[in-house]
Amino acid sequence: MTGPRAAVDGIAPAEVWHRISTPASTVGAWLPDGPLGTSLTDGLGRVEAALTTAVASEHSFVSEAAGHLMAAGGKRFRPMLTLLAAQLGDAQAPDVARAAVVCELTHLATLYHDDVMDEAAVRRGAPSANSRWTNSVAILTGDFLFARASDILADLGPEAVRIQARTFERLVTGQIRETVGARPGEDRVAHYLEVLADKTGSLVATSARFGASFAGVDPVLVEALTRFGELVGVAFQLSDDLLDIVSEDGASGKSPGTDLREGIATLPALIALAGDEPAEARLRELVARPLSDDAEHAEALTLLRGSAALARATEVLRDYADRAQASLSEVPAGEVRDALSALCDYVVTRTS
Repeated sequence: MTGPRAAVDGIAPAEVWHRISTPASTVGAWLPDGPLGTSLTDGLGRVEAALTTAVASEHSFVSEAAGHLMAAGGKRFRPMLTLLAAQLGDAQAPDVARAAVVCELTHLATLYHDDVMDEAAVRRGAPSANSRWTNSVAILTGDFLFARASDILADLGPEAVRIQARTFERLVTGQIRETVGARPGEDRVAHYLEVLADKTGSLVATSARFGASFAGVDPVLVEALTRFGELVGVAFQLSDDLLDIVSEDGASGKSPGTDLREGIATLPALIALAGDEPAEARLRELVARPLSDDAEHAEALTLLRGSAALARATEVLRDYADRAQASLSEVPAGEVRDALSALCDYVVTRTS
C-alpha cells in the first residue's frame, strides 16, 4: 500500500513530484516575488506532492474519493502559512512540510463532513463527494483523511498531537455551535464570530504555530504568529462571506448569493436582522428565510449589496485584518513580515 509516510519522509517520491511540479492553486497575489516567493512556491509544490501520496490507498475507489476534493484545487492557505511562518527559522526542517500536510489534510477532511451537513451539491466548482457518491461515502472519506493526518502527526511528537487534538476540539465545538445556533438571548453576531474563530481561525492558527515551531522559531514569536493566524483566518472567512454577496460572476467559486438562497445567515445578513431601520425592513424579511424564488433572491441580493449591513460587515472584516496586522509588531522587519502584512491587505481586497 502507498501510505502517507512515503509522501513526507522523502519529502515525496520522484514519480509523484514529476506529476505535480507546481501547486494546484495558490493563495493569491499577496505572495512575494524573488527568492522568498520561489522558496514558498517550491515548498508548496513538495507539500502538494506529499498530499497526493497521503490520500492514496491500495483500494482504487478509496483513492478516488479521498483525492476528489484535493484534485479540485483550493487555495492551500493553511500549508502556505505554515511554510511562510517557517521562513523565520529553519524553513528546510523536514517536520515543517509534514506539519503543512497534516493541516491541509485536516482541512480537507472537514470539507467532506461540511458538505454532508450543508447538503451541498458543489464544492470548488466540482460535484461534492456526497452528491457524486453518497453521504456515507463522504463521511467515511473525511474520516479516512483524518486517519492519514493522524498517522503523519504521530511522528511530530506528543506536543504536536496535543495541539492538533485541541484544535480539532475547537473545530468540532464550532460546528456544533453553528448547527445548534445561538441560544435564546445570545447575540447572534457575537455567536457567529465565535463560531468562525473555532471553525476556521483555530486551524489557521495551528498552521502558523506548526510552521514556526518546527522551524525552531523563538517561543514568543510562535505565540505572536499563532495569534496572527487566528485573526487572519477569521478575516479570510469573512471575506468569503462578503464575496458571496458582492461577486457578480461567481468568482468566489459559488454562484452569487448562494448563502442567501440556502438560508445561511452570514455576517451581513445577521447584522441586517439585528437592525431596526425602517429602510431595511424588506431586507430583514427576505434574509430571514431561504430564498428559493428567483425574483426574491435577486431582490435580496440587490438590497443587501446597497445596505448599511454590508458596510458594517466590511468594517468588521477590516477590524480583524487590522488586528492581525497589529499582531505582527513582534515579527522582525523583513520579507516575511512584509508578506504577512500583504496577506492582511489581500483578505480585505480579494476578488476570488
